[in-house]
Formats: sequence, C-alpha cells, structure tokens
Amino acid sequence: AGFGPFGEHAVNASWIAVQELEKLGLRDDVDLHVYEVPVEYQTVQRLIPALWKKHSPQLVVHVGVSGMATTVTLEKCGHNVGYKGLDNCRFCPGSQCCVEGGPECIDSIIDMDAVCRRVSALGLDVTVTISKDAGRYLCDFTYYTSLYQSRGRSAFVHVPPLGKPYSAEQLGRALQAIIEEMLDVLEHSEDKINCQHEH
Repeated sequence: AGFGPFGEHAVNASWIAVQELEKLGLRDDVDLHVYEVPVEYQTVQRLIPALWKKHSPQLVVHVGVSGMATTVTLEKCGHNVGYKGLDNCRFCPGSQCCVEGGPECIDSIIDMDAVCRRVSALGLDVTVTISKDAGRYLCDFTYYTSLYQSRGRSAFVHVPPLGKPYSAEQLGRALQAIIEEMLDVLEHSEDKINCQHEH
C-alpha cells in the first residue's frame, strides 16, 4: 500500500513506486494487491483491519514518502504514542495514540537487518538503510495499526521524493527486490518455527 498526496507532496512518490512495483510484479506464487491509502488517521483505522480481513495476507508492506530520506529506508517498528500532526482532514487523534492501552512500540517479525544486507548485496543502484523511527505521522500510525492488527506481520518502507535521487523505475525495482527478500526471510523463519513445533 502506498499513500496519497499530502502537504508539499502533490504527487506521492510512495504510490508511484507501488504502481511501478505492480507493473514489475513479484514471483509467480505471490498474489500482489496494491492500495492507495489516504493520509487520514480515521480512514487508516478503518481500512487496515478491513484489508487484513479481506485478504488475510502473508505480509502487508506499507510504502511511504519521507521528505528527509535520501535512501530507501526499512522501518523496524511502529510507535503508539505522539501523534500531534493534523492529517488531510485537519484531524488528529484526541488521545494522540493509535491503540489505547497498546504497547508503546511493536517490532516487525521481519529481520530488517537481514533484508537490508541481502538487498544491498544484489548491487542495485539504490541504497537501502534501516530506521527505528517512522516519524509519528501517518506512516508511523499506519505501520503501528498494521503491526497491532497482524501481530507483527507487516513491514514499512520509506522512499525519498521522486528524483531525490531516485526515479520511479529505480524505486519500483528496489521495492520488488525488498519484498521478495522479505518474503524469503519470512518463509525461512516460519520453517524454523514449524521445525521446532514438530520435535
């Protein structure tokens, strides 16, 4: 899922990158569903659980734009508290949190360090880095909501604005590589879990 326009981002690089990914596709055994998510807290709170219910996916990957990013950034975790920025509807949660009484921080079950190492080793023309702070705006809010809903089966990728420095094609190819590595890491960790259950 990419995000729609907001603030100075009249065109949201995340949605453009996700559309490029859709053109490229993933490996044959993967069903890819793409969505454009409005930059609105209340829509996110309604939409994310609905998507999980509709598709019961193996993994949900959210893609957002960061005006400060100069690399493609893998976010390790989502945060529950500190949402003060107004969304496109001039709204922000009264509690300033995603889930009342939820944990302060939820980690993705995906080992982002491993994904970063593996994608970097592919020699793409895009730099991939790691972050533990998705910014306490709609990106972080969506990530936390999704992690909470899925018990950690979500991932978040921040991309820079288009042309700063990467093209839509470069971002689409990077997302393709990142998601394929994420699925690989996820499948291997699940094989390990299954082996442990069997003995």
